[in-house]
Amino acid sequence: MSFEAIVIGGNFAGLSAAMQLTRARRRVLLVDAGAPRNRFSQASHGFLGQDGQTPAAIMREGKRQLSLYPNITIRTGKVVQAQCDGDEFVINVEGGGEEKAARLVLATGVSDTLPEISGLRERWGRSALHCPYCHGYEVSGGKLGVLANHPHSAHSAMLIPDWGATTFFTQAQFEPDEEQLVRLSARGVRIERSPIVELLGDNPGLDAVRLADGRVLPLDAVFVAPKTAMASPLAEQLGCVFDDGPFGPVIRNGDNKETTVRGVFAAGDAASAMHNATLASASGVLAGVHCHQSLVM
Repeated sequence: MSFEAIVIGGNFAGLSAAMQLTRARRRVLLVDAGAPRNRFSQASHGFLGQDGQTPAAIMREGKRQLSLYPNITIRTGKVVQAQCDGDEFVINVEGGGEEKAARLVLATGVSDTLPEISGLRERWGRSALHCPYCHGYEVSGGKLGVLANHPHSAHSAMLIPDWGATTFFTQAQFEPDEEQLVRLSARGVRIERSPIVELLGDNPGLDAVRLADGRVLPLDAVFVAPKTAMASPLAEQLGCVFDDGPFGPVIRNGDNKETTVRGVFAAGDAASAMHNATLASASGVLAGVHCHQSLVM
């Protein structure tokens, strides 16, 4: 067995898990496909000590720091298969190559599915945003919109007025109930029931949105929570159990980040319904620490 632990995924969660295991002097392999979910963002915000840095810069520095330790191997590649073989796990990397380890940490992330609205995808991570805590300050004071595409959208619309004048676009799909209407009104949120059909302005900026009834409304940024899916089939291949999250499936894991498959740990967006850079890193720390302790115990 070449490695004691394999970490799959090199974003904030995977790097944090790998750091704990590496500093515990275990033989660690980190495999990263190089396609993180946050690659569309210009900067990571609210991440203590890293505020304003690009996600790519943070990950690049993290890998540099990890590479200083002699007991870690960092490999670029996409893991396409994982299975349990007795007391160890076997992974296959695209293009050839098999690796084995006693433990796995899945930091494989999720992929986003956005509503089919003209101009939305091109602005994703720039003026079409998912999290006010990550990006709200940068668009504060502007005309902001919340695009309803799930039952919890009204809750999001109640938060956004702290960053700017807010319009809640129901998209003719998610009409607020009476209690929500009262609370939205108290927050000064305008309700727009004609659906957005196009985002306008010089990409990746946003100047306005065109509605189904032909009106054009000025808008500086729009918040939308995408539906999510596993970015990798590995958890399913290994037989991990999933829970239904508010936006998509989540790998079931305990307080120690171990999944329902003994010896397989999960961290980051794939293993949590709440997505945030700091939380992803913290979950990676927990996964790495508990993965190490499982090797000892």
